[in-house]
Amino acid sequence: MVRASSLKEVKACPVQFVLAVNDTLNVINGKWKLPIIGSLLYNKKRFTEIQRNIQGITPRMLSKELKDLEMNGIVKRTVYDTQPVTIEYELTPSARTLREVLDKMVEWGVRHRRQSGVSSR
Repeated sequence: MVRASSLKEVKACPVQFVLAVNDTLNVINGKWKLPIIGSLLYNKKRFTEIQRNIQGITPRMLSKELKDLEMNGIVKRTVYDTQPVTIEYELTPSARTLREVLDKMVEWGVRHRRQSGVSSR
């Protein structure tokens, strides 16, 4: 967790602000990462459940993105010793703190869609 004083310092310095935004984007940037995080926001899921939730993602891309998110400490992968093997994915405690950010993004997106007259896909 970032200390309040250091967060205040980051917000006061344009260079530090941009660096912090870039750090965030390096972890969650891309077409599929936020939808994957959104899919896992409320509960853990198996690979096919995530794929069903995200229209248009290929198994290969989902696998790649899950590995990236796991490497960056956003997704936890748990393998259960069952027949056949069961694998579940869930957000890490750190990643669950993204809920507030995603809620704000959803609010903004809905408002923007209404104001701009752009229809959803």
